[in-house]
Amino acid sequence: MTPTRTGDGYAGDDFYCDVAIPRTAQLQVEHDDEWVLAFHHTRPFWANHIVVVPKKHIASLTSVTAEDEEWMRRLFVVVQTLAGVLERRDGAAAVLTNLGAFQDSKHLHVHIHNGRRLRD
Repeated sequence: MTPTRTGDGYAGDDFYCDVAIPRTAQLQVEHDDEWVLAFHHTRPFWANHIVVVPKKHIASLTSVTAEDEEWMRRLFVVVQTLAGVLERRDGAAAVLTNLGAFQDSKHLHVHIHNGRRLRD
């Protein structure tokens, strides 16, 4: 597994468990409760780029089990709410999750984005 490398020097494979969830004060938070954290991406690809993660470690969408049902329900309520805000405000939004080699951080996370692309 290739570790994630971010501009702040992080070189692990689960940015969300290791950095984001325990250090929310360093983030621009949109939602934070006992189940779900949503924040503006620390290195955004789009003009508006929010990441939503369960606070329980779940490796990816394809590893979800029946035990994760409540976590997923709560995750998608937040995704739906925040995507709706962008859609109503700007007329469009995209919701994306990555799997396998496309998934830099091995923790389920959902991107909500719109606006111009900032980088590749």
